[in-house]
Amino acid sequence: MAPSHVLKCCQKVLAWVPVAFIALVVAWSYYAYVVELFTISSTAEKVVYLVVFHLSFVMFVWSYWKTIFTSPASPSNEFCLSKADKEQYEKEERPESQQEILRRAAKDLPIYTTTASRAIRYCDRCQLIKPDRCHHCSACDICVLKMDHHCPWVNNCVGFSNYKFFLLFLMYSLLYCLFVAATVLQYFVKFWTNELPDTHAKFHVLFLFFVAAMFFISILSLFSYHCWLVGKNRSTIETFRAPTFRNGPDKNGFSLGCSKNLREVFGDEKKYWLLPIFTSLGDGCNFPTRLVIMDPEQLTVSSQNEPAKSSGTNQSFPPRPLSESQNRLLASDSQWVESGPEEENVKSGAKKHIIVSLES
Repeated sequence: MAPSHVLKCCQKVLAWVPVAFIALVVAWSYYAYVVELFTISSTAEKVVYLVVFHLSFVMFVWSYWKTIFTSPASPSNEFCLSKADKEQYEKEERPESQQEILRRAAKDLPIYTTTASRAIRYCDRCQLIKPDRCHHCSACDICVLKMDHHCPWVNNCVGFSNYKFFLLFLMYSLLYCLFVAATVLQYFVKFWTNELPDTHAKFHVLFLFFVAAMFFISILSLFSYHCWLVGKNRSTIETFRAPTFRNGPDKNGFSLGCSKNLREVFGDEKKYWLLPIFTSLGDGCNFPTRLVIMDPEQLTVSSQNEPAKSSGTNQSFPPRPLSESQNRLLASDSQWVESGPEEENVKSGAKKHIIVSLES
């Protein structure tokens, strides 16, 4: 027990090494820019440069702090099994019986996705039914709502509670590096032409430009990738493994259109978009989906008439209307449309179904 406890403590300490490295680099860049660089610059430049520099520096540090110290959101208690169901689940040895227990427990939960084998997504470690887009993080040892990835540079899981902060951290770090590299460029050129005073400040100028340019290039690709993810309403995990709905895997299952996808992350009020303040829509457990949800009678008829095509469909979650997503994104401009009169449906041998009309 003791060696294991010591090992965990060492892992926790080592996990902060990347964060400490970033903190040291940022502290050095502040010293090199504010103290060393302006010993060789004119007074007129100092005023303008320092105002812009400190503005970008404060927003960068603020968003980085929020990304690190915002705790990952976990599923609410409604997704945990009751004591009786948990005991029965642990006693059962057959997977089919365990799935029956989970289906019974999940019948009133707002869940639309399953595993690739059409089973209910259950975390044995946390002993709870996973909400849509929720995944277990082995580093944090918890289930994280809308988990994107575990980032070692912030020593935290990036998910529903801090994804906006993470995006702002990337954006402000990009602007910070760009501003530093652009304003130091003229002194960088003077360094190579021997026009700078022969002081140790010129070496700070040299390394400041290289470090800012290097981080700018590396962060630019990462920021561009996450901007693309936001536009598609996907997480990094969902990019590599599409979520499975009743009709099968669909990588665009949660996409509502670019503008609504953006609002889902940044909120309805644009004045708060650039501030590291939590404004994301929803509760992290329930997400609107553009997919068609069939009624129970239609699923029953389909499973009887086409058993080959619907194998496993009858094992998924009980259908629930999309209005239960508890998200204003669908309530604003969505409408319920029925397929037609009952007489026409009876003639064609099909039941009524409902679809959601959304902007693409």
